[in-house]
Amino acid sequence: MTNKDLKQYWRTNLCYLAILLSIWFVVSYGFGILFVEQLNQIRIGGFKLGFWFAQQGSIYVFVILIFVYVWLMNRLDQRFGVDEE
Repeated sequence: MTNKDLKQYWRTNLCYLAILLSIWFVVSYGFGILFVEQLNQIRIGGFKLGFWFAQQGSIYVFVILIFVYVWLMNRLDQRFGVDEE
């Protein structure tokens, strides 16, 4: 891998990380703390939506983001020819 390819690889990786961590921040901090009053107006399964995000939703989103990151990195590795296959 050339130096230019290496820089592009890490730039893309950091872009993925920034986007995914921003989503996690919005879901965990925003939905669980900042917008909890507005979300509590909505009920799902008898529970207020703001409460659900604070207790479980942010964890589910975090796990989903892990799988999304793995998928994105596998595609990036294949694009740059550094995959394990």
